[in-house]
Amino acid sequence: MDWMQRLGPRLNDAFLVDDRYKAYLEGLKYTIEIALMAILIGCLIGVVIAIIKVSASGVRGLKWLNVLCDLYITLIRGTPLVLQLLIIYNLIFTARDTNEVVVGAVCFGINSGAYVAEIVRAGIESIDKGQMEAGRSLGFNHIQTMFYIILPQAIKNILPALGNEFIVLIKETSVAGYIAVPDLAKNAQYVGSRTYDVLPPLFIAAAFYLIIVLGLTWLLKRLERRMGQGDRDKKSKKSLRKHFRP
Repeated sequence: MDWMQRLGPRLNDAFLVDDRYKAYLEGLKYTIEIALMAILIGCLIGVVIAIIKVSASGVRGLKWLNVLCDLYITLIRGTPLVLQLLIIYNLIFTARDTNEVVVGAVCFGINSGAYVAEIVRAGIESIDKGQMEAGRSLGFNHIQTMFYIILPQAIKNILPALGNEFIVLIKETSVAGYIAVPDLAKNAQYVGSRTYDVLPPLFIAAAFYLIIVLGLTWLLKRLERRMGQGDRDKKSKKSLRKHFRP
């Protein structure tokens, strides 16, 4: 009980004294910026990789593209994110005026792209193959059919999985401090170095991450319910039309 009585003043010292809460809010801003940019980069890479894997696998002259995509996914998913971050920072972004936030967003985006690619590929393959044939019969080429007919249906199916990927990405950005990004976790360590008490700032940072994750999870569940309700409404309308059809 004694440690719990001391915890209140320690948390107060780590959060309110000298306006230290501003450090957490500043770090939170960088965390969200990196995550948003990374998910955009990851979605772009993932969609391109998924389309290549689905389209090139059956074409003899393009199988090498499929091999490159498999190599990219294997390397990214098979190596630690921290090492990828350090390699990209030290190998590619070597200028003195390098923006660490951009480096972090690019690295996390490249990492996320490998996972998004598998999500999108699974979504595309879940669509009935007759949809591609229907698009080709309407005069669309393969790429047009993919973008106008297949992908919209696939994205609807994989939206919950993409939401989960964004939630995971939020938590993974906590390693951005390895390249001196003043994100939420890094600023919590900074506050701990000022107060000479490491644990309370880490608890506060963990609470911020938990609130963000719980909020995003709640939004994702609401989105899933709305999508499920929309599908049920469509099915009920179809059944009514069949029932009253003369």
